Amino acid sequence: MTYTPFNLTGKVALVTGGNGGIGLGMAEALAQAGASVEIWGTNPEKNGRALERLKAHGTKVHARIVDVSTEANVVAGFNETLSTFGRVDACFANAGVSNRWKSFLDIGGEDYRRVMAINLDGMIWTMREACRHMKARAEAGDPGGSIAAVASLGALFGAARNQDYTATKAAIIAVTNGIAVEFARYGVRANSILPGWIATEMTDAAQHNDVFTKNVIARVPFRRWGRPDEFGGIAVYLASDASSFHTGDSILIDGAFSKF
Repeated sequence: MTYTPFNLTGKVALVTGGNGGIGLGMAEALAQAGASVEIWGTNPEKNGRALERLKAHGTKVHARIVDVSTEANVVAGFNETLSTFGRVDACFANAGVSNRWKSFLDIGGEDYRRVMAINLDGMIWTMREACRHMKARAEAGDPGGSIAAVASLGALFGAARNQDYTATKAAIIAVTNGIAVEFARYGVRANSILPGWIATEMTDAAQHNDVFTKNVIARVPFRRWGRPDEFGGIAVYLASDASSFHTGDSILIDGAFSKF
């Protein structure tokens, strides 16, 4: 028998924040591997451009406007996803934003609440609804499912002037570990993905900063920024049967930056 665990034909994947950056890199790989894919985003133009890219891979794809900072939006969005696809086999909670403060002493106000609402609340609600659906499927005789939360290398290290962002990412690792323990009985796996320095819109300013390049990117053993498409492999793996006993892990994808 041919070993084909990475064939995602028949599986449905949801990627929040899937219209750009790491999310789109994962969504494209999932579609290339045969999965039906839904992406969530808040920018209609970006959703449209991402959808055209995904359509090229020949699977059923859909883009939906969902602002995960509001609980009701997440619940409605997930129910609409189920109406469109019938099921969700893999949920990638990826939507996130960042602030860059002049000092920790400046953190607060609406910008702080926005980071918390999207990066922590929105990811929890997204994963909660995925767990609710996967548990119900298991109780109906169809167990299994994969949940992956995109955290950050910053969750493990000191990040000056960015403590609110890294706090959400550290919290998400803890939440994901708890899901792994609670929902394993239903065949559900839950893992965190921790990106290092990746070239996306969120890091655009740093990419054009010579001092940052000299002091930080030079410390990456690969001597370069990571690319969003380099998260396609881990997405396919976590959505596939190859990861059937892999749960409760925090997976670093940082070009060995954390080891140097």
